[in-house]
Amino acid sequence: MFKKRCVIYPKDVQIITGKSERYGQDLLNKIRIYLNKKPHQFITIKEFSDFSGIPTQDLEEYI
Repeated sequence: MFKKRCVIYPKDVQIITGKSERYGQDLLNKIRIYLNKKPHQFITIKEFSDFSGIPTQDLEEYI
């Protein structure tokens, strides 16, 4: 059975927001700081959803 991934990448943020991939990198770094995560740790789709206010179901359409 195929499972979707649970993390979000800068390219995903670019597709979702229509902004640059660099914007996606910066946004994910802001989320890491907000969540007190280390630079090597991933951001989950749920965490991105909570931070951005975009429902998880809407995000999964793009990922």
